Amino acid sequence: MQIDVRSRAEGRRALLESAPPAVSVEGAYKTFRIPHQQYHTLKERALHPFRSRTYDAFHALNDVSLTVPRGEFFGIVGRNGSGKSTLLKCLAGIYRLDQGSLSLEGRLSPFIELGVGFNPDLAARDNVIINAVMMGLTREEARHRFDDIIAFAELEEFIDLKLKNYSSGMAVRLGFATATQVDADILLVDEVLAVGDAAFQQKCFEVFQRLKDAGKTILFVTHDMGLVERFCDRAMLLERGRVLLVGDPHEIGLLYHQVNFGDPVHKRPEADGEGSGKPVEIRTCWFEADGNAVIDLPNGERLGILFEVRFNERIEDPVFGLSLRNDVGHTVFATTSQWEHAATGSFGPGETVTVRVDVDAWFAPGRYEATPSVARAGSGADALDLREQMASFILHSTRVTGGLIDPPHSFEIERGAAEER
Repeated sequence: MQIDVRSRAEGRRALLESAPPAVSVEGAYKTFRIPHQQYHTLKERALHPFRSRTYDAFHALNDVSLTVPRGEFFGIVGRNGSGKSTLLKCLAGIYRLDQGSLSLEGRLSPFIELGVGFNPDLAARDNVIINAVMMGLTREEARHRFDDIIAFAELEEFIDLKLKNYSSGMAVRLGFATATQVDADILLVDEVLAVGDAAFQQKCFEVFQRLKDAGKTILFVTHDMGLVERFCDRAMLLERGRVLLVGDPHEIGLLYHQVNFGDPVHKRPEADGEGSGKPVEIRTCWFEADGNAVIDLPNGERLGILFEVRFNERIEDPVFGLSLRNDVGHTVFATTSQWEHAATGSFGPGETVTVRVDVDAWFAPGRYEATPSVARAGSGADALDLREQMASFILHSTRVTGGLIDPPHSFEIERGAAEER
């Protein structure tokens, strides 16, 4: 039976659109007062009782509204200080709103800050039991799941060690393992997963997929736009406490980078040709196989992706980039010249170059769209020109596996029991 990835995605969207709300926030405001005069000891306060008591107001949330249906994986992104963590803490009941309302339907499991809810003077055993009970499990259920929690966190040797002696990564593992073992309906996850090592992060991502498949509602704060596209059904971009946009994860990712790096990033050119006023122009993009232009290709063939660039100003060592997305918006391939070359050269006004990227097309069958870009030297974030979905081709195959890629592989089956190792 063939699996239609597009149909599956459309079916999930239809299911979410008909689902009742699990999280609702309406007109949320939260302001923090930052005093001009900071007291560090009681002695200072006693000696200077009439020193200035003026404050600056920091508006962490400013008229934030959103509705997350039951079963949705919802991303919340924004720059540092945009209000992401404050919103999650309000949902978790750590902060109270100054104005507005919020409601949650179902049992909540927050994992929003390293160490919150844990007593540093207690051992892992006591902390797990106490937190699990606070999240709604009975004491017997908490004890029954204790071994699974410790095994997931890989802390069997440290269950009697006080948490104040844990590393930050160990505390993250324990907190995440506890939060995902309480059968919650709604899970709040902040960006503290960045503290964990790569192996543990992969375990967490596998849990995310399992919870998503199980229909749990997840609110996920992160700076990683790749994870937003990978997991989220929708996402929201916050900036200075306000909602800039709620929508498709890919669209949110583009806007997030624009907010971070300024208007030139991901901004479509206003006009083609020499009169556009842009320092660099990507004029055209196409695909080749065996030296011929193609619009479709069999799976596994060598594919050339080419784009023509004209320079209207002198640019030193520009970074050339390219990404391929499938028809549901997942990035399946991305590369830049800075990964292969320290320097690309100097290009003067009026000069035209053709950039070519060759790759074996071991992708799943479907339509793929190419997005070429040119950026200034450095991190590659300061884009001079970027053309979203400038060209497309169709890759066909005799089979549909349901995966994002279909590389060459083999099965090996041996009869008899495996030897002891």
